[in-house]
Amino acid sequence: MADGGQPPPALPTETSGSRWTAGISARYFCTAGRGVEPFLIKEVQARLGATQVEYVLGKVFFTTSAELRTLKKLKSAERLFLLLNKYPPLSISKNKGRVIHDIQKLINEGSRSWMDIITFWKSLHGQEVKPENASQVYPDSQKRKSEEEGSTNNKRQKTEQLLETISAESEVENQERCDISEADIESKLFLEKTYEGIQEKCVEGSSSFSFRVSCRCSGALAKVFPAQVMGRIIGIALTKHFGWKADLRNPGIEIFVHLNDIYSVIGIPVFRLPLASRAYIKTPGLRSTIAWAMASFAEIHAGDFVLDPTCGLGTILLEAATEWPNAHYLGTDISDSQLQGAYSNIKAADLVGKIDLLKASVTELPLPPESISVVFADIPFGKKFKITKDMKLLEDVLQEIKRVLCVGGTAVLLLSQELHKRINGGISSSAETENHNSIESTSDYAECAVISLESKTQEKTGSPLAQGTGKEDISNTKTILGSLVLVQSFEVSLGKTDAFMCKYKKVLASLPSI
Repeated sequence: MADGGQPPPALPTETSGSRWTAGISARYFCTAGRGVEPFLIKEVQARLGATQVEYVLGKVFFTTSAELRTLKKLKSAERLFLLLNKYPPLSISKNKGRVIHDIQKLINEGSRSWMDIITFWKSLHGQEVKPENASQVYPDSQKRKSEEEGSTNNKRQKTEQLLETISAESEVENQERCDISEADIESKLFLEKTYEGIQEKCVEGSSSFSFRVSCRCSGALAKVFPAQVMGRIIGIALTKHFGWKADLRNPGIEIFVHLNDIYSVIGIPVFRLPLASRAYIKTPGLRSTIAWAMASFAEIHAGDFVLDPTCGLGTILLEAATEWPNAHYLGTDISDSQLQGAYSNIKAADLVGKIDLLKASVTELPLPPESISVVFADIPFGKKFKITKDMKLLEDVLQEIKRVLCVGGTAVLLLSQELHKRINGGISSSAETENHNSIESTSDYAECAVISLESKTQEKTGSPLAQGTGKEDISNTKTILGSLVLVQSFEVSLGKTDAFMCKYKKVLASLPSI
């Protein structure tokens, strides 16, 4: 396995399945939890052979010719989208007509690109798309004008559909939401009048082609145009230009739109379900993308003995054993109910015999010294990561991990902010800064919408993300608890709270001077 815990290289191109898109490169983007972007970048490069990799906070853009079944193997991504287009941020204006005009302009000017991407999306999923089919879902203006007649019921249904929207809730980012204000009410009234002016020109175009818009707005734009209002504007523009039919319950295609102060992104979900929803995990515990990133961070090799001393429902073990099956896995926990849940997950994933479970305290592991190659653990001190009286056990836990870990072995710990300060408090600020990686702290993030990884890695002093994807250097770091050395840490989002994913190496303790 490559340095830095990279997943296996991308598989050769498969000959079955998406024969319409074999060998054709396309532009994609993935959403990722904050702090997981470095792992996703390495994964798309190794697994998909991705090029032209760029990133922003919470998203990674790339180009690949990988087929559908290979794309579905991504483990550090929340969702995968075909990129329709990426624009500079929309100009913020209280003039509703100006905003609607700008959105219609974006759609009208990129209409050919829209149809090309949608045709590719259909082909990716094995749907045979002929040239005449594309023209059916892209009627010209003359045809639209000649088909203005329709039944009263159809017009009423279309009105109801276009004035509704789906506002997708992100599993990745905590967006700022604004309450409905007087400006919002004004926007709705304005949209109703706008729709009345164009509804006579809207036709279904193709009864078999339907859509819905999932819109998310954040930043200053959301204060003027909330997601619901913006979704209506975009839906009206699409219906007016393409003649598509809005269908909120069972659409043929979903249009994902994310608008903020830095960029505007439009894409089509490649899969209906998020990639983070694992079919092989019956009862989820720790978020699957975080669990996989921890396993990847640990650099598991064939033949390694891997331990999760606080395994809970076994999510990290499941991710590791599924991706790197040629190692020996052991999970321990003091809770009978957690062990029962872990066994149920292991059985459902058909990994019985690959992962062993044992009831034991993390402070008294029944294992010989230096018998484990890799340790990863979500240290669960205190409900919701709050400090409790159990904090006094922390040193005992770390001492036990150090005892069972062999020299040269790796420990990856998920720590709350309080635990991170307690454990790494003895490390000098300069050393911690060198080894800590935080995407949000990137100085040039606010200055440019998209940061190219290829250009950043050419610089000697790149962003923290570029450093995080490079080789590790522990020569200048200070040790904690004697022989454990902090190698690298990433600040990651767990939803409502943040945590630190810290990697340690056990080195040979220096002999005392005589």
